[in-house]
Amino acid sequence: MRKFFNTDGYCDPELHYMVNLSSRLNEIKSMVDAGKYFTVNRARQYGKTTILTALSDFLRDDYEVISLDFQTISYADFNSEQNFVAAFSGELLACTAQLPEEIREKLLIYCNSQPRETTLSVLFRTLSELCKISQRKIVLIIDEIDTATNNQVFIDFLAQLRAYYLKRRRTPVFQSVILAGVYDVRNVKRKIRSEDEHKENSPWNIAADFLVNMSFSTDDIAGMLSEYEADCHTKMDILKMAALLYDYTSGYPYLVSRLCMFMDERISGNAWTKEGLLTSVKMLLEENNSLFQSLMNKLTDFPELNQVILRLLFQGQSIAYNPDDVAVLNARMFGFVKVKNSVVLLANRIFEMRLYNKFLLDFKEQNNDIYTKSSCQKNQFIVNGHLNVRLVLEKFIETFDYLYGDQNEAFLEDTGRKYFMLFLRPIINGTGNCYVEAQTRNRERMDLVIDYCGEQSIIEMKIWHGNAYNERGEKQLSDYLDYFHLKKGYMLSFNFNRKKEIGIKEIMLGDRLLIEAVV
Repeated sequence: MRKFFNTDGYCDPELHYMVNLSSRLNEIKSMVDAGKYFTVNRARQYGKTTILTALSDFLRDDYEVISLDFQTISYADFNSEQNFVAAFSGELLACTAQLPEEIREKLLIYCNSQPRETTLSVLFRTLSELCKISQRKIVLIIDEIDTATNNQVFIDFLAQLRAYYLKRRRTPVFQSVILAGVYDVRNVKRKIRSEDEHKENSPWNIAADFLVNMSFSTDDIAGMLSEYEADCHTKMDILKMAALLYDYTSGYPYLVSRLCMFMDERISGNAWTKEGLLTSVKMLLEENNSLFQSLMNKLTDFPELNQVILRLLFQGQSIAYNPDDVAVLNARMFGFVKVKNSVVLLANRIFEMRLYNKFLLDFKEQNNDIYTKSSCQKNQFIVNGHLNVRLVLEKFIETFDYLYGDQNEAFLEDTGRKYFMLFLRPIINGTGNCYVEAQTRNRERMDLVIDYCGEQSIIEMKIWHGNAYNERGEKQLSDYLDYFHLKKGYMLSFNFNRKKEIGIKEIMLGDRLLIEAVV
């Protein structure tokens, strides 16, 4: 049986098509060799368990590896120090086959003592004894550490790790400790008492920075596709497909594998083409997978995230990265955004499109008129399978002017582009998608890219700031069309001038046709 693309649980190189992890494993091993204690914090389904599983095998030639998963420790086990020690000891016994007999006997006592009176300090003395008598140095890996972060027992556990780390020259201790999860236990505040009192998880301030890049590069993806192509002989353009996958995912591991899985298993014909990729993107955006569920739940649990994302999506605001901005820190931790050149950006195009769909649905509930008008007219915009973008702009101008023509400048600047995307949605819904190019996202200008049946259309949405500014915009759009190899582009200008001329006009710039709509 040949390999397949996996998005359920960790990836096994014997069973699944996956990127080569060797360079990452060598980077992490260098940290282990140096005796570092650190955390692997990444968003959900970012490959943490896959890299830890591979790391456990990779380290076994040089170290004894104890690999635990805190998902197997129940909520009740964190209610008291004694319960936690019993549960931790049980997991250690279950996951470690070669324990010295004297250590095994002690752990069995901790598991079965009634009443449970063993404390963390007793457990750590036993762990130190294990490190002392072990023939090789021991590495402790704990996955899904998030399970534990909401209680005092876990903070005390971190404090013990810290205390032993600081006296490691005198007391036997683990060579390295690696904690993995979404939450960074170094700085996330957690409620640990019934009253409104919070405490920082400062006992883990010994952690070294983990700078290993776990996202997939274009070369990583190309390597995975090369292995697949050697088995399946699809005649795909590997480098082009790898670049397209990266463009849409920014290397988010789950998203890359999910799109590949769709093209491999669910799309017939020319699956490994640009058209096949766009079809797989549509399928991905329409499913309610566990990753998207997690993202949407975070928007409910952390309402401040909504404002950060709305500013990026619709207002085009540039957000400078500030490590003291809790909302941005959380948005980054949960995977909504990334930081590039000290500027906060949406994490990838897939998330952006999914978030557009979510927030436009919310916006529709309060502004249903324009959506309804568009829905009633949508059949006229598709001719022989092609989207008539010019007609979309004409009808948007007519509808918008009728519904909102008497609104003020602030209204247009804050929500005008949102209204156009809401008008567009029922027209392309089910067949096409749209996204905003990150490099042109600002308060004055946003370039909207529409993918419809394999065809792309570019609409520059901008705020009117006079003729000179408009002419510069026309030149910018013409240059941008070169990038997409298109001969026709569109502009949608929101003009606050009372003497403006509403309507459509055509402009030729060299051999490029620009169709401009003014609202």
